[in-house]
Amino acid sequence: MGNVEQHAAFRQSVVVAAKRFKSSWVDLGKMLVKVRDGALFTEWGYPSFEAYCLAELRIRKQTAMKLTRNFSFLDKHEPERVAAPEIAEQAPAFEVVEVLAQAEERGQLSAQEYKSIRDSIWNQERPTSELRRELTEKFPAPEPRVNQNAEMKRLWSLAKRLHAELAANKKVPRAVAERAEALASDLEELAASKAEA
Repeated sequence: MGNVEQHAAFRQSVVVAAKRFKSSWVDLGKMLVKVRDGALFTEWGYPSFEAYCLAELRIRKQTAMKLTRNFSFLDKHEPERVAAPEIAEQAPAFEVVEVLAQAEERGQLSAQEYKSIRDSIWNQERPTSELRRELTEKFPAPEPRVNQNAEMKRLWSLAKRLHAELAANKKVPRAVAERAEALASDLEELAASKAEA
């Protein structure tokens, strides 16, 4: 076999390995759902599913939850495809399914909406990053709500510490320490007003 043929064969091997790697999440997700739902971890001496995943598989709780949630999402929407022997090679990318599973949990993705985008997620030719970006824009995660009272208390605490540091430092003029004390006092009032609101 010539050098060109060797390179072509190796290139194809890399493509096959990448597809296997990208889709192996389906196999692992399926097995983890079975372990979790059948409480098999208790038979194996673990107090919880999370403890089993961490100790035996070296998978963190968040990763195990993502794998099981994503597999369950696929199984719910595509039971025939999930049951097919070639699912591992044909499955959509983990990142794409994750966006959809999260959107469904938030109530943003209906069964009808899934049907309208179904073909695009199963299209192996479409770049994962492009598809993920498109779906993230279509089903944006809500902005995290900041607890304004907690934020004000945190700032007040920082200002109190700054005042204490400045007051304890003999090289800092007293007027500077007093301004920091006034700032801490203002932030304390803001924190109190946010708590009442």
